[in-house]
Amino acid sequence: MYCLIYTVLFSYVICLSRAYFVTVDAHSEECFFDKVEEGTKLGLMFEISEGGFLDIDVKIVGPDGNVIYSGERETSGKFTFSAHKTGTYTYCFSNQMSTMTPKVVMFNMEIGEAPTNESKDDADHNKMEQMIKELSSALTGVKHEQEYMSVRDRIHHGINEATNSRVVTWSIFEAVVLITMTIGQVYYLKRFFEVRRVV
Repeated sequence: MYCLIYTVLFSYVICLSRAYFVTVDAHSEECFFDKVEEGTKLGLMFEISEGGFLDIDVKIVGPDGNVIYSGERETSGKFTFSAHKTGTYTYCFSNQMSTMTPKVVMFNMEIGEAPTNESKDDADHNKMEQMIKELSSALTGVKHEQEYMSVRDRIHHGINEATNSRVVTWSIFEAVVLITMTIGQVYYLKRFFEVRRVV
């Protein structure tokens, strides 16, 4: 019994977990599509992991062409909504503002269950299945949070390494300047106290 539950749970998590890394070149746009039924819950979570100032333009468009969500120069975000109409929903990441730097985007698209009209008897029979779906949805959320935190950790590690290298470079530059000034002062003082003999 438990084996069956774990199998169903694991397969459901695998179906819903869709984490992607995509490179968006300068002056270009990458779009992804999901076809869903009306009332289905949709979610988009994204994080810029590499490139430029770690920002990108994001847009979600419905099947009727209306813009559901739009953001400019965003580094990360989460957006959840319900499908207002049956059809194809489009997620676009645009790097048009960048002159030469490509951006690497990590994102997840979560698609919930389409709403169903079931009788009370069916609802009672499917209570265990519903609990499994809720648990798998929670596990998917945890997995996405782990991926999100992993990308954040990588970004902050890169920032720390860049800051550290700049501090070391500046320290070496200061040491070279101090040594040069010291040698110059010693040479100047030596020349100043030299006894000049007139022959």
